[in-house]
Amino acid sequence: MSDINDLTAMQKVAIVVSTVGIENAAAVYKRMSEDEIERITFEVSSLPFFDINIIDSVLSEFYELCLTQKVITDGGMEYARNILEKAYGPEMAQRLMEKVSKSLQSKSFEFVRKSDHKNILAIIQNEQPQTIALVLSYAAPEQASLVLQELPKEKRVEVVEKIAKMEPASPETIKTIEATLERKFAAAVSMDVTEVGGINYVADVLNRVDRGNEKYIFDELSMRDPLLVEEIKKKMFVFEDIMGLDSMSIQRFIRDVEVKDLAIAIKGSNADVAATLYANMPKRMQDTIQQEIEYLHNVRMRDVDEAQQRIVGIIRHLEEEGELVIGKGGEDELIV
Repeated sequence: MSDINDLTAMQKVAIVVSTVGIENAAAVYKRMSEDEIERITFEVSSLPFFDINIIDSVLSEFYELCLTQKVITDGGMEYARNILEKAYGPEMAQRLMEKVSKSLQSKSFEFVRKSDHKNILAIIQNEQPQTIALVLSYAAPEQASLVLQELPKEKRVEVVEKIAKMEPASPETIKTIEATLERKFAAAVSMDVTEVGGINYVADVLNRVDRGNEKYIFDELSMRDPLLVEEIKKKMFVFEDIMGLDSMSIQRFIRDVEVKDLAIAIKGSNADVAATLYANMPKRMQDTIQQEIEYLHNVRMRDVDEAQQRIVGIIRHLEEEGELVIGKGGEDELIV
């Protein structure tokens, strides 16, 4: 390998870690996740012999990025751009700014993603809906959904609306909000303008809340902005959307669903969904499910919602694993 451009990002990291000395490498490791440490250690142990010129180039690039990040953090984006353009020229300055901005962007509100949802809730629940929306936009969808469910009902709907309609956030806004939370959380950082929230994100969050809260949020939000509700729903997958899946996909997820969950979910579903599910079961399973349903009495709606939610969770997991496809209006057609 004779060109730095042939190296992967992880190989560059491995070269830096391998050349900074054991103590410095250990200090770097302390700031990384277990997954990152595992990947970098693998790369370090797999490094081939590199020409000294390549190593020098990697270290120079690393130094330039560190310098760029410091200038951005200390002086802001425009100040950094001016300094870098004078030092390296417009093209090089732009390349460095883009690389470091992405790095800073991924670190913003990292302390939120590492926190328990109850801690996040305790800190942000009394903030304005716009502030809560911004913080939740940087949380993992699982965290955001748990926090959202425990907010007061009125605020819950407003937060969802603001996440869905969120505009790109400026570095100044991020700094201000992080400053108000620094008593509880650490590591306030600067970042470039980035898109947060949005329809896709809020759909992912609402896919993970319980059905009762989902219905309440949509009912309330429909009175404010019915078009927004339709946009969000187009991005979501709910239990009734099973009718839109192809037979192979339905047969695949049924294999992973508990018989009792299927029975409860079908008992609380409409006739069309039930017929779709029965049509994709072996006869013996149909008989078992129907017998199970006969013994189900006084099933609470909450139990139905939870069973249906578990089934939706299985379907979404299988889609993430590439074992089935959830078709949505407007997406590419499948070629079979």
